Amino acid sequence: MSPQPAPAPMLIACALGIEQFALRAGERGGAGGPVTVLRTGMGPRAAERSVTRVLADPALAGAAVLATGFCAGLAPGMHPGDLVVAEETRDPAGTVPCVGTDLLVKELVRTVPGRTVHTGPLTGSDHVVRGQERSDLLTTGAIAVDMESAATLLSAVRTGERPVAAVRVVVDAPEHELVRIGTLRGGISAFRVLRTVLPAFYEWHRSLLLPRR
Repeated sequence: MSPQPAPAPMLIACALGIEQFALRAGERGGAGGPVTVLRTGMGPRAAERSVTRVLADPALAGAAVLATGFCAGLAPGMHPGDLVVAEETRDPAGTVPCVGTDLLVKELVRTVPGRTVHTGPLTGSDHVVRGQERSDLLTTGAIAVDMESAATLLSAVRTGERPVAAVRVVVDAPEHELVRIGTLRGGISAFRVLRTVLPAFYEWHRSLLLPRR
């Protein structure tokens, strides 16, 4: 019998220590292959450097890449703890379409029942977005903003062909900005949600390994 190919790896990238802690707190078995949780550091430049460096490792050739962590919601009616599944990520450097969005939505609804899941473009910024700038970004069609997802996915596809996706948890929104009272509650809610999402990521990864009919 010929040897079976090694399971394809997955890289999960987040920016902050608290995001990495939440993900590791939720780790369980069931991934479709080796999983690396990478803390990139904050901001698009840090994300670009970290992801490019890590994906240079031959062991991660062809690895699926999923950007995650917290984000700011742009649309009225969003709440801390809501989930955002990107259909694409975009910033001035480019736009990257995401793979398996429908499956991620389905698995997140099953894994995190009772949480609202939003889909649409996820835009990048190099700073925290507030007030009018949030409204301006909404007019572009984006539904949420963060500082690393766009840079992470663009860096990932530049290193080679691979499936990419982005899932973020809303930590603040138009009616729940970080500067307002209640921020701590919103942060705790977002942390608890981020701690539960890994099974959905694993299902997404496994689906990529299935033979296409």
